Amino acid sequence: MTALFEHSPWVEARADARPSTGDRYADLMAVLHAATPDEQLALIRAHPELAGKAAIDRTLTEASTAEQASAGLDRLTPLEYAEFHRLNALYRERFDFPFIICVRLTDKAGILAAMDRRLANDRETEVATALEQIGEIVRLRLEDMT
Repeated sequence: MTALFEHSPWVEARADARPSTGDRYADLMAVLHAATPDEQLALIRAHPELAGKAAIDRTLTEASTAEQASAGLDRLTPLEYAEFHRLNALYRERFDFPFIICVRLTDKAGILAAMDRRLANDRETEVATALEQIGEIVRLRLEDMT
């Protein structure tokens, strides 16, 4: 079974421990939004960098591998790889967590443009955006399971 949340089974466990509304996605998002800021940050930090070390070492989760491949991140030119590496480093330095985007809803160019654009955001905005993007990733993973 695909883990819905990267290396964070606590989200699903908490949702399972609560009364269900009948909407699995809503139940999961309620847990995510009720989590403490430290828990949310840990969830964000559990995600791999796009086209980063985990992809090269082939230590991504099965779901992340497929998702990154769907956006062509497994077929980067040396120039594209260098740009991803540069933007990942700038982003991590600025926000202290990896850049998160639902790669299945965009492509390489869109991801790079979003990375560059989002570097101008403040940290609070980026935390909220990362959580929103995680929600989109989870929504698509849930759809894949049905």
